[in-house]
Amino acid sequence: MVAWDCDTGKPLYNAIVWQCRRTAKMCESLEKDGLSDMVKKKTGLLIDPYFTATKIKWLLDNVPEVKACCEQGKLMVGTIDTWLIYKLTGGKVFVTDYSNASRTMLFNINTLEWDREILDLLGIDEKILPKVVPSVGVVGYTDEEAVGAKIAISGIGGDQQCALFGQNCFDVGNAKNTYGTGCFILMNTGDKPVRSQNGLLTTIAWGMDGKVTYALEGSVYNAGSVIKWLRDELKMIKSAAETDTIVYEVEDNGGVYLVPAFTGLGAPFWDSYARGTVVGMTRGTTREHFIRAAVESLAFQSKCIFDAMAEDAGMPITELKADGGVSVCDFLLALQADLLDIPVMRPEVTESTGLGAIYMAGIGAGIWKSTDEIKKNWKLARKFEPSDRKELSNKEYKTWLRAVERASNWIEE
Repeated sequence: MVAWDCDTGKPLYNAIVWQCRRTAKMCESLEKDGLSDMVKKKTGLLIDPYFTATKIKWLLDNVPEVKACCEQGKLMVGTIDTWLIYKLTGGKVFVTDYSNASRTMLFNINTLEWDREILDLLGIDEKILPKVVPSVGVVGYTDEEAVGAKIAISGIGGDQQCALFGQNCFDVGNAKNTYGTGCFILMNTGDKPVRSQNGLLTTIAWGMDGKVTYALEGSVYNAGSVIKWLRDELKMIKSAAETDTIVYEVEDNGGVYLVPAFTGLGAPFWDSYARGTVVGMTRGTTREHFIRAAVESLAFQSKCIFDAMAEDAGMPITELKADGGVSVCDFLLALQADLLDIPVMRPEVTESTGLGAIYMAGIGAGIWKSTDEIKKNWKLARKFEPSDRKELSNKEYKTWLRAVERASNWIEE
């Protein structure tokens, strides 16, 4: 999220990313005040530093320039979509869409408006927040001086909501997992929000044609970042592509299990104080075992979320569409199919977020008339079916859950 001065159009502080945990203590205090149920009922979210709300409060409380700008009535705050649209339109349009607003912990997903009670609780003035609009439809035009042409801005969507759209998950029960920096699993739940009883989030997928589509979501904080860690910090690999060969150089993980809680654990654990943990190493542990354990941890974390999602939705997930940079790893998707006991489908285009943004903008601009036209574009690259190894994979998963117990609540403050 970004905070800026509407007079100068310049940021007042560094952008704060979703992985930042600086407001963990603030969130803990809100939970102790008994506000969790109210926040979840209204926003569909759990109280967590992941979301924008406490980040805005932190800026107001800790950055004098932000506080002064707010008092002068010049402060604007928004997620990256809002900032980009504001700059692209030369400061003429200050908006966000339903999907991005639903991830701020300030937006009531039932009434489709900024929630007065939560705003007052955190001392945030609604005037500093953008207008909320549907995800599909023209909201303004780019400034010719800024980009050299007048181009309609006709689609806005959150990162993972766009991926859901790009994967053509338009029907209730359709699900996808984006194996990117983190893993982000979403299931389309239709025109009514499904309240999670298992630590998942209820979110808005998109708003289009006067209707709102909801989704259940679970987030894994560290996925592709684990592979980067192997490459950049541990120097165990030279490229991410190597992992798909190395994991097959050993028969199994050698009893080694990694919990990559580098920034805490996301759904369904929601433990800001968990930290990365490796268990089961012996003198016989090799580099190959360690790398295999790292890749397996992505599938194990996702399995936790899928189990919770199927229970919340009251329906089984019959197939999974996979995308994101790490989805090129055949071993990972084969293991995921075994753990879930369903087919995992990898499309030809794995950059589904970008594709979904294009589809939203295209429908908004009238290039496509409906999602039915878009469905024709989805093409399967490879299908991973459950194998005869699935029972062993699930046994390993249960052992990994024991490792999670060791990683939990590690930081003491």
